[in-house]
Amino acid sequence: MPDASDRAQAALQAARVGRAHGLDGSFYVTGPLTRLLTLGASVTIDGRPATIVRRAGTDRRPIVRLEGVCDRAAAEALRGAAIAVAQEQAPQLDDDEWWAHELEGCAVVDQDGRALGTVARLIALPSCEVLEVPRASDVQPMLVPMVKDAICHVDVAARRIVVDARFLDVDPDGGARGAA
Repeated sequence: MPDASDRAQAALQAARVGRAHGLDGSFYVTGPLTRLLTLGASVTIDGRPATIVRRAGTDRRPIVRLEGVCDRAAAEALRGAAIAVAQEQAPQLDDDEWWAHELEGCAVVDQDGRALGTVARLIALPSCEVLEVPRASDVQPMLVPMVKDAICHVDVAARRIVVDARFLDVDPDGGARGAA
């Protein structure tokens, strides 16, 4: 399991290269973390460093051009590649914000300390982000919304997230309380 220093050195996946846009080497990105895709940002793509020299479009559909990617063919050649940003170059988060990789692998417990599962991934939904927590007793994973009513406490250093099982309607010993 990664320790705190490994997490500090982590590269954050900012997006993936999508289809080309225009003739100048610009391209759409898919799965963007828009706060990481800023003009002048240093990124890594296919293990090579690059700089964002154009940022257009919207936050939902950003358009980016990288230094050295000067035509449509060069943009198309990158299609599908991951765009990453070193975490130390990422903007500072507020005290109640975390990067997805910091939450993945954290134990999820109820307020009495009973284990509910381990975070597999963070999913961005239209209304909020949710933690996917597979449970041995359930076919479907538990989805924990990242809202104050559901999350009581997050301790990334201890790799532990305390949730309100009553709010989530989850029985720590079984599945959903309302299940028939």
